Amino acid sequence: MQFKWMEDFIALAQTRSFTRAAELRHVTHPAFGRRIRALESWAGTVLIERGSSPVVLTAAGENFLDHASQVVRSVEGSREEMRNVAGRQARTVTLVTGRTLARTVMADWLVRLRPLLRQGEVRVLTGALAETVRMLEHNEVDFSLIFHHAALTVRLDGRQFSHVTVASDKLVPVSLADAQGRAMHSFEGAGEVPFLSYVRTLAMGRMVEDLLANNPQAPRLKRCIESDSADALYEYALRGLGVAWLPWSMVQGDCKAGRLVPAGGRRMEVRFEVRLYRPKRRLGTLAESVWQAMAPR
Repeated sequence: MQFKWMEDFIALAQTRSFTRAAELRHVTHPAFGRRIRALESWAGTVLIERGSSPVVLTAAGENFLDHASQVVRSVEGSREEMRNVAGRQARTVTLVTGRTLARTVMADWLVRLRPLLRQGEVRVLTGALAETVRMLEHNEVDFSLIFHHAALTVRLDGRQFSHVTVASDKLVPVSLADAQGRAMHSFEGAGEVPFLSYVRTLAMGRMVEDLLANNPQAPRLKRCIESDSADALYEYALRGLGVAWLPWSMVQGDCKAGRLVPAGGRRMEVRFEVRLYRPKRRLGTLAESVWQAMAPR
């Protein structure tokens, strides 16, 4: 039995995809499959339903997942505690978040907490939603700053993790303004509107897709460009290529200046919260100070 096999299995259970799990574990797809089969051989039973897509765990697999998660968290927690004893983490805060939140909410934070953060170093890492959750669960970071919305599923054990809501924002469909200050691409017309969309695996993409699927007044859209970067879609919208749902915190300056214009009313907006998650165990000195500064009074 190898420790990495448990980490492999947890990654597979989280992603429900051999391909994605292999990417997260930085191994080839065939090598990852061999490691999962080796784990099943050691366990003496089948842990994965064969032929299922997405991946489905057997009853034995679900049971093993609980035990493996506890073991990995315990080992990773012990490592972090040893580092703290040695003083390595006392003056360092490590946070993982999405690229868009790093640019918007996180940037505002760093300004607000500047006097406190002068006492040490801040490491800001970025990744997809599943990766930010995985890194927190594996004690690789102190905090995870993530979106909260009904269309998103975040599975963090409330017995081991705490969270606070630190911001609220909304995704607003925006278009380049024409010479009269109106939206170049508006939902009020009869034709299809060019749609600058997020990839569906992105958290913001899932929120927008949820809106379009469940809103009877959803406009007719023609998906013309798809990207995993809000920054890229922002630039495309500024060049008049179509309508993009962008965070209000990112585009409110452009809207007030008349460069961009909302393409639809409030029914077309997607409101969401931003939550800060942390483990309940004791963190480093600076990390605990940051938490106290961010937690509601």
